[in-house]
Amino acid sequence: MKVRSSLAAFALAAAAASPAALAQSGTVRIAWMDPLSGMMAPLGQNQLRSWQYAAELANKEKWAGDVKFEIVSFDNKLSPQESLTLLRAAIDQGIDYIAQGNGSGVAIALADAIEKHNTRNPGQELVYLNYAAVDPSLTNEKCSFWHFRLDINADMKMEALTTYMAKQENIKKVYLINQDYAFGHSVEKAAEDYLKKKRPDIEIVGKDRHPLAQVRDFAPYVAKIKAAGADTIITGNWGADLALLVKAAKDAGLDANFYTYYAGTTGVPTAMGSAGEDKVRYVGFWNPNDSAIDPTAIIEGFKKQFNDDYYTMSTYTGIKLLSEAIKKAKSIDPVKVAFAMEGLKVESLNGEVEMRATDHQAQQTVYVASWQKVDGKDVKFDQENTGYGWRTVAKLPAYVAAQPTSCQMKRPKAN
Repeated sequence: MKVRSSLAAFALAAAAASPAALAQSGTVRIAWMDPLSGMMAPLGQNQLRSWQYAAELANKEKWAGDVKFEIVSFDNKLSPQESLTLLRAAIDQGIDYIAQGNGSGVAIALADAIEKHNTRNPGQELVYLNYAAVDPSLTNEKCSFWHFRLDINADMKMEALTTYMAKQENIKKVYLINQDYAFGHSVEKAAEDYLKKKRPDIEIVGKDRHPLAQVRDFAPYVAKIKAAGADTIITGNWGADLALLVKAAKDAGLDANFYTYYAGTTGVPTAMGSAGEDKVRYVGFWNPNDSAIDPTAIIEGFKKQFNDDYYTMSTYTGIKLLSEAIKKAKSIDPVKVAFAMEGLKVESLNGEVEMRATDHQAQQTVYVASWQKVDGKDVKFDQENTGYGWRTVAKLPAYVAAQPTSCQMKRPKAN
């Protein structure tokens, strides 16, 4: 009887000490999968640092109690196939949380693979934090219970951007140039659809799609834009593809305004310099110069540690969301945490962010900002030591940019 009692007591103690049973202790490892080589490496490096910085901040301030966060980096070379190989490596290492953002093609492949893995391997589930891949299909027809988008999707961005553009009477002729893959296609389609509804008088004078992360000279594309007489360019390009496009436009003396999704990302501010003043705008979910929470300590701390700019604010939201879900679930078990994240509201740098339960699309404030000289008032923080930064020209509350969803989500049984 004594032996049985001792064994029973040991079993109960072991169960209580297991990571899934502990309320707020242990280490949550997050496998970060994005490019650290190739043309998009500078962007990937910045975003890896941003995840690491947010994790360090959470650990220091005990956002999740005694739970610690660790970021494990994997270079996916911007390849869906490479990402699937790395996913298997992360699983073999016992990592339960995946973070990825660069390239919706990669995101779609990962979301599908994680859905299949979780269905086939109960008890070994993974949660996918998508911090930048914004193809609308990921929270519509391709939605998954295990996928949570921290960014606003391409349609939400275009809703906000065209709402602002509709009021700009100087816009007459628009040229669309985008990367030739799922995300670029969605930006092109959304631009056409929304402009037709809001400003049917605007003429779309040209459309171009180019290979992702392969073009090194955009001069031929800029020549076509110039020949078409465009006064405005809409592009979803990111990373080197946007930096090189803006540089080519500047070199060619193109007198047109850019409406972008990612002009605040690595390399683009330097490419713009003073030539982009009042000519380049971006739509996004945060402007460091118009923040709900004073970001000075974060921006200056990141700059001091990495000699780089902190702009991927979804990393802050992601760690905050995980932290609050862990406390709510009283567990680091991915199934319990996933259920806890549904409908959860957290305070991030841009204000309240809600993880909509119906499709796992984050709902948050949307900004349109213009590239302007630092003035110490509306523009306090510059980028890449240019002396220029972003001034908010429009801000839409979350409900204005919100989009309906066709998601028919299949939920697992709660643990």
